[in-house]
Amino acid sequence: MRIRSLGVIDDAVVELSPGFTAVTGETGAGKTMVVTSLGLLLGGRADPALVRIGAKNAVVEGRISVPAHTAAIVRAEEAGAELDDGALLISRTVSAEGRSRAHLGGRSVPVGMLAELADELVAVHGQTDQQGLLKLSRQRAALDRYAGDAVAGPLAKYTEAYRRLRAVATELDEIVTRARERAQEADMLRYGLDEVAGVEPRAGEDVELAEEAERLGHAEALSSAATAAHAALAGNPEDPEGIDAATLVAGAQRALEAVRSHDPSLAALTDRIGEIGILLGDVAGELAGYADDLDADPLRLAAVEERRAALTALTRKYGRDGQDIASVLAWAEQGAGRLTELDGDDERIGELTAERDALRTELGGLAQALTDARTEAAERFAAAVTAELASLAMPHARVSFDLRQTEDAEGVEVGGRTVAYGPSGADEVELLLAPHPGAPPRPIAKGASGGELSRVMLAVEVVFAGTDPVPTYLFDEVDAGVGGKAAVEIGRRLARLAKSAQVVVVTHLPQVAAFADRQLLVEKTNDGSVTRSGVKVLEGEDRIRELSRMLAGQEDSQTARAHAEELLAAARADA
Repeated sequence: MRIRSLGVIDDAVVELSPGFTAVTGETGAGKTMVVTSLGLLLGGRADPALVRIGAKNAVVEGRISVPAHTAAIVRAEEAGAELDDGALLISRTVSAEGRSRAHLGGRSVPVGMLAELADELVAVHGQTDQQGLLKLSRQRAALDRYAGDAVAGPLAKYTEAYRRLRAVATELDEIVTRARERAQEADMLRYGLDEVAGVEPRAGEDVELAEEAERLGHAEALSSAATAAHAALAGNPEDPEGIDAATLVAGAQRALEAVRSHDPSLAALTDRIGEIGILLGDVAGELAGYADDLDADPLRLAAVEERRAALTALTRKYGRDGQDIASVLAWAEQGAGRLTELDGDDERIGELTAERDALRTELGGLAQALTDARTEAAERFAAAVTAELASLAMPHARVSFDLRQTEDAEGVEVGGRTVAYGPSGADEVELLLAPHPGAPPRPIAKGASGGELSRVMLAVEVVFAGTDPVPTYLFDEVDAGVGGKAAVEIGRRLARLAKSAQVVVVTHLPQVAAFADRQLLVEKTNDGSVTRSGVKVLEGEDRIRELSRMLAGQEDSQTARAHAEELLAAARADA
């Protein structure tokens, strides 16, 4: 990793080797910034307060070697990332104003993408995780994670059934508690639908009636105009001397007929005049028919206006924005469907009640399966953690799990009892510790001292690490509160873990650092910053000096040097 302008680090490069790498340095030197940097590369929260004072932004760049065809590589390539000689390049930039950018394989990606890859690449175990594991919900999640498919399978089915039960219960509760409101809604719909049915409107009827009313209201004027137009076109029988358009057109055609043979163009005009005569005759006939058919009956006009009034009343009540009768018919169709739904409440209540009871029975069976799987996994998990504690200088400590249920009359039946249940089953899971023979098992938060708690948590995390499919594990001072022989055992255990995975440990214990394959020293310059030269690999004499400082606070103490050399020799012999 290359780290620039992050906290006390000005510009530094951290090279992590395969196997076991220990990161050491004095308090405040910036060791934690190594963990913070890795967290940023893995999609952690970007805090602008991390940006070094005076800098515009902080930048962390990392090169991670990932085996080909793994889920992380596939997901990265789907996001457009390109590999650099088989390695994945990740960068994260945090501005002093709080903006954050992420790049993966040369491609800009959402920060959430880095978080997705984190689960496949690195498992982080730190003091924050210790505190989180003190919560009962986290302890249950931890046990489920350790159990693997044995719990994951029934838990997925349980979660789906639980979600459906919640939906059914919500709908059932709504129908029952709102029965009065729904009955009132049904009455109003029934009244409205009866009113619409009584009028029996047709689609487009309002438009047709509006046109008819307009025609009937002006019947005399329309008849007079049609009669006058007919007389102008075809003549008036009562006025034989009158000149009409049809007579004039016929005279024009006769005048041309006599000479049409002398000029084709004139013949064409003669034909067109003939067409005009025919058209005039047709129009005159239609006008005569229109005048004869025109109904000037005032009774019909009154009936039309009454019908229009009835349709307008429906439109005002049930039409969308008072538009037209089509919107009334649409409302009636929707209302009929809603009324059918409301009238079927009793039937629906019966169906939902039956489904709820069936789901509760199904949940009870799945909850029992979860309890059985968790009980079996708890025994294995507790045995594995207890074995780890034996190698961490707690040979007589015993770890166990308390799986219990709380009786609840409204719950589900598990093991012959009706117990409370939640989204993860009916089990309450709690990790217990008996630190020595004769001591009753107690919750780890209450039954362990600070040093014992650190070792218990480290044992838990090491057991987890053995089941995690990730290639790298980062431990951030999980050895706090531990010393002496226990510290040696912690170092030995981490070294064994490093035989099958890459392990990075930020530590202040020389007993742990001595077991590392590589030791990195983080130290500040005189101006309080960490530069490129401030992160270096310790070898030979330099490593002995650093171990001496960690042991006695004095690099040149002969006693501390001898002890440091002894620690290194013992660690190498153990390897």
